[in-house]
Amino acid sequence: MEPKMQLRDPEIIPTERVLNDVLGNSVYSVLASFLGRITSPEYGLNIEWRYYNDGKAWLGKITQKKKTILWLSIWEGFFKMSFYFTEKHLKSFAELDISKTKKEELATAKPIGKLFPLTVDISCKEQLADLFTVVGFKKSLQIAPIQATTSRGSVRACIASNWL
Repeated sequence: MEPKMQLRDPEIIPTERVLNDVLGNSVYSVLASFLGRITSPEYGLNIEWRYYNDGKAWLGKITQKKKTILWLSIWEGFFKMSFYFTEKHLKSFAELDISKTKKEELATAKPIGKLFPLTVDISCKEQLADLFTVVGFKKSLQIAPIQATTSRGSVRACIASNWL
């Protein structure tokens, strides 16, 4: 059975309680650990939850000032992190100390406009080490903002519709 994206009701704001109810204690504790660390002074990131009509779902936009670092979506039994990189950053990404699988996923990703997506499904704490490395890498990049669109609409719509 295909996992379903959660948080589809625009009236239900994704509070800690809602996220715990949707994900369950085990996966929610992983999400809380991740969010706690990236919003700490070590990373200094912010999360903004917003309901997007183009994808009909709540998404977490994790930013450093105005720069989007990643998108967060909530699914049945896991949460999904979506990163977007330009072609010029692919070589540096390949040199990161992360799993070979993640490097290959990005290297073979089909671009969305000018951006290459990396989507990671997270359900346990062991998966966070690579994720923190990727977040640190993305934070370090100096890139100009790019409006990414596809023939199907915005990147947000792609995330929400699981096109990626």
